[in-house]
Amino acid sequence: MSTPAPTQKTITIGTRKSKLALLQTNLVLDALKKAFPQYEYKIFSKETAGDLNTTIALRDFNTKNLWTEELEELMIDGQVDIIVHSLKGFADDDFFEIIRCPHYSPSSCKLGPSMPREDSRDVLVVKQGLPYKSLSEIPAGSVVGTSSIRRTAQLARKYPHLKVQDVRGNIGTRLSKLDAEDSPYACIILAAAGLLRLDLADRITQYLDSKNSGMLYAVGQGALGIEIRKEDTVLQDMLDKIGHQDTTFSVLAERSLLRTLEGGCSAPLGVETEWVQNAQGAKQLRMRSVVVSVDGKECAQVELEADVTSAESAEAFGITVAKALVADGAGDILEAIQQNKAKETVSTAV
Repeated sequence: MSTPAPTQKTITIGTRKSKLALLQTNLVLDALKKAFPQYEYKIFSKETAGDLNTTIALRDFNTKNLWTEELEELMIDGQVDIIVHSLKGFADDDFFEIIRCPHYSPSSCKLGPSMPREDSRDVLVVKQGLPYKSLSEIPAGSVVGTSSIRRTAQLARKYPHLKVQDVRGNIGTRLSKLDAEDSPYACIILAAAGLLRLDLADRITQYLDSKNSGMLYAVGQGALGIEIRKEDTVLQDMLDKIGHQDTTFSVLAERSLLRTLEGGCSAPLGVETEWVQNAQGAKQLRMRSVVVSVDGKECAQVELEADVTSAESAEAFGITVAKALVADGAGDILEAIQQNKAKETVSTAV
């Protein structure tokens, strides 16, 4: 499909049908309308494989692009011009924990600049009526709801006295499952961004980070992915105008880290990035990162800072952090996880 001509009058934005996906798409739509009022815009939404199957555990899906593959096919075919999704998992409504794998994007598609990032942290949501105010207060034996291998691994490392049980569905469904009278869950862990964008901040019991809970978030969490055809220079220029440089560079570094580790979409990889000033007053990007074995017994972690002033230096920083993690033992942890998954696959096939 050829690139849309500069005289194109209508730009079609593709997205999932979930409430949060549409809300996030409208954030991009509003920014484009404000910056480029000469265009007409319309939204095309559809349910995807990840929406339609809510029973299979996320780590057991075979496809890497659960929530975007079908939309990407439509974009390649020219039926949509832009796709908006969550950079974390493309699960805009419920922030599922299969991380988007950078190396599985179609070769004819690419990510444009990101818009300003919402709060990237995970949050604790305690069942209504229970008194606990932090993860450290949750009693031994209590059940924590999450479908995330990353969260499961970090919980096993930091809070081995707690039990973890899968919980699926969009945010509203998960909250209903949590609050149900017969619910097995004392709490669930979600991404802050989804709750904040849906005006559900009142359900947040505690924001989780490396300092107060030892919990690091997922690559790209809180950031929107805006995907276009690789050759579409018109839309690239438009997105450059509405993009947010700090968010874009942070996300590029995080995704480069994931891609370099090649841990797969179910890698228990946590990150935490922030912009800081060094002793000389120069702006730098700081990244904390951790890879934890699923049982929480093995851990590799690093914290590094670097001058990041371009997409190239952001990518390079991600590679540097990945190499440091491998040197600290991440490679062995990820290899063991892959070997176990291979054994499970063979066992299932037999």
